[in-house]
Amino acid sequence: STLDRSSAASDVYKRQGWLTVVRGTRRVPFSRARVWHALAVLQPYCAVCDVSYVVDGASTKRGTEFVCVPGRLDGQRPPGGALRGRVVEWEPEHRVATRLELTPEVWVTTIELADAPDEGTDVAITLTHEPLTGGLLQRRRQRKVVRKVAQETVESELLKVGDHVRQAERASDGTEDSSA
Repeated sequence: STLDRSSAASDVYKRQGWLTVVRGTRRVPFSRARVWHALAVLQPYCAVCDVSYVVDGASTKRGTEFVCVPGRLDGQRPPGGALRGRVVEWEPEHRVATRLELTPEVWVTTIELADAPDEGTDVAITLTHEPLTGGLLQRRRQRKVVRKVAQETVESELLKVGDHVRQAERASDGTEDSSA
């Protein structure tokens, strides 16, 4: 697989304050359907990221709410204060976006998939950060750090796409326990 290092970071002034937007792309040698299943459908546990998900409802779709927790839950309930999120966009095999609302900020992750000419898939990940607290001076001071964290997160997630696809395939073959 090849990594297109043409990722971009920008700060966008929105009426309520600054948004930091980071986008990266990568071409992977897997079909769009395989990548979609691996990245968009929330499984109880992701060994690649070491994160457990508790999903509200039987399937993932727009409006689905979820809780994510570091590590395996192994049948336990998520602790109070666990990160809560919601699927805000859902276009099967094309685009999914999730929104995590933390007390001082909101993070939106958007994954877009497109067929590549070589029968692979172009994966684009956009991470948007919106601070909800703090004055203009505080936001300006934090903007560079937030942009760096977002850029590193996008690059890291793009590098793990192949691992996610292989994990999803092992889980569907029954060769890997993906339950939390």
